[in-house]
Amino acid sequence: MPIEIDPFHAITISRLAHQMGAEGRSVIHMEFGQPSTGAPAAAIAAAHRILDTDAMGYWESPALKTRIAALYDEAYGVAVAPEQIILTCGASPALVLALSCLFAPGDRVALARPGYVAYRNTLKALHLVPVELACGEAERFQITADAIERLEPAPAGLIIASPANPTGTIIPPEELRAIAEVCKRRGIALVSDEIYHGLSYTLPAESMLKHAPNALIVNSFSKYFSMAGWRLGWLVVPEALIEAARARMGNLFLTPPSLAQHAGLIAFDCRDELEGHIETYARNRELLLKALPQMGLRRIAPPDGAFYIYADVGHLTNDSLAFCEALLRDTGVAVAPGLDFDPVDGNGFVRFSFAVSTPLIEEAIRRIEPWLAARTLVSADD
Repeated sequence: MPIEIDPFHAITISRLAHQMGAEGRSVIHMEFGQPSTGAPAAAIAAAHRILDTDAMGYWESPALKTRIAALYDEAYGVAVAPEQIILTCGASPALVLALSCLFAPGDRVALARPGYVAYRNTLKALHLVPVELACGEAERFQITADAIERLEPAPAGLIIASPANPTGTIIPPEELRAIAEVCKRRGIALVSDEIYHGLSYTLPAESMLKHAPNALIVNSFSKYFSMAGWRLGWLVVPEALIEAARARMGNLFLTPPSLAQHAGLIAFDCRDELEGHIETYARNRELLLKALPQMGLRRIAPPDGAFYIYADVGHLTNDSLAFCEALLRDTGVAVAPGLDFDPVDGNGFVRFSFAVSTPLIEEAIRRIEPWLAARTLVSADD
């Protein structure tokens, strides 16, 4: 029998949001984790030149692999060979490659709850068994070495994300080191999703490669580089898995888009423009962290990085999907239901993405404030 995969409920919200937009309604899209800005201007200009001069085809850019490998030395002081970089069609295929290289059907893989919906569903689709560990305020909504130590039997693998989706929390360096040590001692393979690296507001995020040289690292151009639609990512693999990862990439996905690879290489030289996006996200984060508690949403996961606010709305609803649909229909503000990220406790949470312009954040706050006030009054009367 085929494996049943849960839907991605934020897509339902987004579909309704786009339908409302087509009907002429003013909609603010805060439901997806994607920058509202486009690719860097120089990368777009390079893509135009390539379209005029290159027929393109199946291709892996040696220059791009070399540049990505250099990033690990520059940012983390870790040596990575270009051959260890597998270029992918975004981070999602990179995750599929990592899991299929490491695990066999029936293997148990641990992950945080709340966590990115596709971790759980991709594991299921590959006939692996997700072992979700509840991570609440006491753990700053993150996996801990102690939780991995207590798991019996030891899982075959562990997926971590720092900064995390939906919370934005970052695992401190000392905890990353402790997690790596526990996994090494217990024979647990590590997959680290580092797609939000570069988007930090408190402490910087460290790569798990600093502590676990054999970890598989997922990353992409979608978040920091503002190139979600270009479908370009990468997987860092240890030397022993290079051929296995290449074989899976070639058979399952061939190569990433050639045009995206040309643009991605140029994007590395656009740091000033990209850092300007971070300044916008930081302003948006501060606006929401000030406004939401004043609206009664006081329990918020620490948004150390990424571009999310994961807020507790349990005093207002026990159905986060219906809550998000009502918010969208009434105010035109689209946010993601916590149910996507936590199938157990997520009905009491919603996720706000603040990767939009600051004026849109300000407008969203103006729309949400009276709506939440009315809901709070109704809840108090009940």
